Amino acid sequence: MRQQMKSLDALDIAKRARNSAKELTPYHFLKFRKKILRAEELPALLHKIEAYDGPSLTRLAIKLTALTFLRTNELLGARWSEFDMDAQQWHIPAERMKMRTPHIIPLSTQSIAILQQIYKLSGKQPLLFPCKQGNGKPINNNTIFYTLHLMGYRSPGYGFREIASTILAEQGYPDEHIKLQLGRHKRDVIPTSCNPALYLEQRTKMMQAWGDYLDRCKQPPNLYAN
Repeated sequence: MRQQMKSLDALDIAKRARNSAKELTPYHFLKFRKKILRAEELPALLHKIEAYDGPSLTRLAIKLTALTFLRTNELLGARWSEFDMDAQQWHIPAERMKMRTPHIIPLSTQSIAILQQIYKLSGKQPLLFPCKQGNGKPINNNTIFYTLHLMGYRSPGYGFREIASTILAEQGYPDEHIKLQLGRHKRDVIPTSCNPALYLEQRTKMMQAWGDYLDRCKQPPNLYAN
């Protein structure tokens, strides 16, 4: 009976997703998720993302999240005006960041390639990820939550942020550099963090290394390891 109820709940989630993504809340996905992303599962997840045959902007949004490990709402609210492609940087204003401080994301070559694909789909609009309704709003967070839920994981913002933090620390990158790039720092903990360019040269190298790491994860024998 319990298993039957879970199946009915899962079907209800799928039905609601088809009708209106706004009806879904993160609670549904926290309650019925299969597992939280672990490092050893990363290659398999990256393969599932590559193989996803749903809307292209959804797939590209998840791929860019993996490369930049931004919070989901911070990523989906991205505007083309925030990007300096010559400097290969993404400048996010303070009002769009959870910690209310401006943020710079050094763009790896992999991120640049993803942005070029996104530009072909939404380059004529202010937002990178506009919703289909054309009301000037971005794709709903729950669209991303549900897509990852179908793959068996929690929201990408949570999973990729934790994975990136853990793996980069294991690779020897300073904790302060990682926290700054995550946008996780607090002003009273790191007073100088109000300067978004702090350790930018080191963070640029770290972000390119992260992009290269994800590329290696997608190569055999890692690809089908899980």
